[in-house]
Amino acid sequence: MTTNGPREPGLRERKKQRTRDALSTAAVRLIVERGWAGVTEEDIAAEANVSVRTFRNYFSGKAEAVAARHVDRVRRIADALRARPADEPLWEAVAASVAEQFAPGQDLGRPAGDPWRADGVRLMIGEPALRGELARAHTAAEAELAAAVAERTGTDAASDLYPTLTAGAIGAAIGAALGHSLRAEPPLPVGPVLREALDRLSAGLPAEPR
Repeated sequence: MTTNGPREPGLRERKKQRTRDALSTAAVRLIVERGWAGVTEEDIAAEANVSVRTFRNYFSGKAEAVAARHVDRVRRIADALRARPADEPLWEAVAASVAEQFAPGQDLGRPAGDPWRADGVRLMIGEPALRGELARAHTAAEAELAAAVAERTGTDAASDLYPTLTAGAIGAAIGAALGHSLRAEPPLPVGPVLREALDRLSAGLPAEPR
């Protein structure tokens, strides 16, 4: 079994990705601060220091801009998974790749477990206008993960069950960890909860929790 690291993007691709990241981050930050109805596409563009036309070149609306954060994060997890040592056990490689993207305090520039941040995120992800876009983002993210798992394991994401099943399990672990972290009072840092979720998956999810 061999793995290939992700192709290094060119200068133009890196610039486009930085703009996409800036817009998505601005959308999430403003909506968490002001609420869904309190943010316009113009607000997001201004926060990212670009024109509204540029915003619309990247996203169809603010829902897609918010959901892009999840897709891009999972894409980075998939790229990191491809780059891990080929002889590293799969679930160790998965845990390390996921941990890079859920470092403490990474999101929104807020400390992990910050109640203000958690309350805002709860409101944002409960927004009906965002649900359809988040569902599409989840599907796209799992496809990225399945492709990376297939490459590591010598399977075929189109015809073999294993990579799709594994990607679904990783996605479910991420969603469960985020939800658990946000429901806790006070909110919990996502990283340790996610590590526990992945450890339980790799152990085969015993019938009785330990």
